Amino acid sequence: MVSQKWFLFLFLHLHVLNIVAQLPNLRFGSCGENGNYTENSTYKNNLNTLLTSLPSKIDNYGFYNASIGQNTDRASVIVLCRGDVELDDCRVCVDNVVEKIGQLCPNQKEVFGGYDECMLQYSNQSIIETPSLSVRYFLWNTANASKPEEFNQELRQLMENLRDRAAQGGPLQKYATGNTTAGQQSIYALVQCTPDLSRQNCFNCLTDAYGSMPQCPCLGKIGGRIIGVRCNFRYEISRFFTADVPTEAPPPAGNDNRTVPTGTENITPPTGKDDKTTRTIIIIVVSTVTIVILMICIAVILVRRRKRKLVKEIQSTSVDDTSIAESFQYAFSAIRAATDDFSDANKLGEGGFGPVYKGKLQNGQEVAVKRLSADSGQGDLEFKNEVLLVAKLQHRNLVRLLGFCLDRTERLLVYEFVPNASLDHFLFDSVKRRQLDWERRSKIIGGIAKGILYLHEDSRLRIIHRDLKASNVLLDAEMNPKISDFGMARLFELDETQGSTNRIVGTYGYMAPEYAMHGQFSVKSDVFSFGVLVLEILSGQKNTCFRNGESVEDLLSFAWSSWRNGTTTNFIDPMLRESTGLIRDIMRNIHIALLCVQESVADRPTMAAVVLMLSSFSLSLPMPSGPAFYMYSNVTAETSLIQEYNTRMTNSSEVAKSNSIGSSRNEASISELYPR
Repeated sequence: MVSQKWFLFLFLHLHVLNIVAQLPNLRFGSCGENGNYTENSTYKNNLNTLLTSLPSKIDNYGFYNASIGQNTDRASVIVLCRGDVELDDCRVCVDNVVEKIGQLCPNQKEVFGGYDECMLQYSNQSIIETPSLSVRYFLWNTANASKPEEFNQELRQLMENLRDRAAQGGPLQKYATGNTTAGQQSIYALVQCTPDLSRQNCFNCLTDAYGSMPQCPCLGKIGGRIIGVRCNFRYEISRFFTADVPTEAPPPAGNDNRTVPTGTENITPPTGKDDKTTRTIIIIVVSTVTIVILMICIAVILVRRRKRKLVKEIQSTSVDDTSIAESFQYAFSAIRAATDDFSDANKLGEGGFGPVYKGKLQNGQEVAVKRLSADSGQGDLEFKNEVLLVAKLQHRNLVRLLGFCLDRTERLLVYEFVPNASLDHFLFDSVKRRQLDWERRSKIIGGIAKGILYLHEDSRLRIIHRDLKASNVLLDAEMNPKISDFGMARLFELDETQGSTNRIVGTYGYMAPEYAMHGQFSVKSDVFSFGVLVLEILSGQKNTCFRNGESVEDLLSFAWSSWRNGTTTNFIDPMLRESTGLIRDIMRNIHIALLCVQESVADRPTMAAVVLMLSSFSLSLPMPSGPAFYMYSNVTAETSLIQEYNTRMTNSSEVAKSNSIGSSRNEASISELYPR
């Protein structure tokens, strides 16, 4: 009875730890095309039975597969941990995948996903009967190898050697690692098959995987992965696995059949009349469970420490880290030739940290070159921040970084060339603005929102832009928006939501008040800037000098007063008023923008909510509260603004939501009105 209570306590403690630990997002994942299951179906019950007990069923070499049910109710699952991962870490990894994979594809009958240390697939079809590379997933490093042909040749030879070694593995593990060099670059690689495959099937699976390299964007890159359910391989230019694990023990003598274990067998300890044997088994089980709990506690602590160190590691990046990106580093002579020695004829504009030039490389590719000024104030921190972070960001609404150049005092960033310049060139020009009809403006607003959402939530690192404005939104040939200039971007740990700084960067008029006044910023700071930008797009005027007839006032003041007075159409760009059928859509966008520029940080929506509001017209919107009015046409001094803002924030709890601050310095109580 005592032992049962002890085991129950350990199990509950283990379960609580798993719930408390914050689960990271899946490294990769995909949903199948086998349809959905219903909540109370037999298939779901069978699947839950498999997944609930999955971590405890994994064998000592990180593998397990099983099936339950018949015909259409049959549920199958297969698990494989990387060969160098400890059993306790493997089980924790699989448990995390089980939690996250259901969120990735809810009610899907077939799902495949995992982290770097483990992968899992469940399906309503037999998995064990498909020994080929039935599912492919490509991951790659965006940087090119310094000598692609030599690199690919050495990689192929290394992969073939590792494939042969892994295929020769026994029935418990088929896994091999190794390294080689290609010129000045090292190559580290890992290959693995599920151990239930025969030698020939493992050989064929890895051959098929490497044979798909021409279809993978990883060809010629300094790192890549091809992941399948039954086999996978990975290579990088730095070591990513631990030392080679000991090979498995040979099968017992006399076992000529060498039966391949599938991980489904329950190994029952031998029974007998010897009490010592039973006592030994109990001691081993209790010790193992205790060690598992201890390992989980240590793993949670290490993960949290690693997250805290992430910012410091990026900010203290050394020259060695920059040299990792040498494969996409341009020679200064090549950039100088491409820009005609940085001639004024090729000058596109002057940014906050130096001029931007148009260039044409020897291969005919057009690029934009940002030449950082020696006295611009952007030091090594900002330069490495932009290079190391932006290179990892891949989204259709972000300007793509092609490379960089370091040459003595010269520091250059090479971007893709976007032909239509920036949004402000069109928006604030009375002639060019005619090209921005409502369809294009709506597409621009939606694209900017998706780009910021990617920076906030969908990229591996959380990025706060902090300088979102019309001049930092470029337009390509199809007038699709691309967000640029990440030099001011702030790197966030994944579990942080806000930060503070004494170094205020950005552009007044777009900055949220809590950031401009106190240096406090968060993802909601970008939401505020986005709201201001949307109001500019809809009105066609700058936020600092909105012209209303003969008077000039700030944009937020006029937008809010128009909204409260039911005269929002006066705020809309006259070029958009001609199509009356679109007024409702435009007014909805104004409504969303006012939600973004609310003075209360907590009341502003997230970018995920903004994207949903923009795409779903059936979604009802909350009423906005007053925006932050800290800009006036008769501003006298910055200190008065700070004092006024602090006073309002102190007294905010005493002011009812129906009270709003108008564009004048007087406060007035106004009833809640929905604009006509």
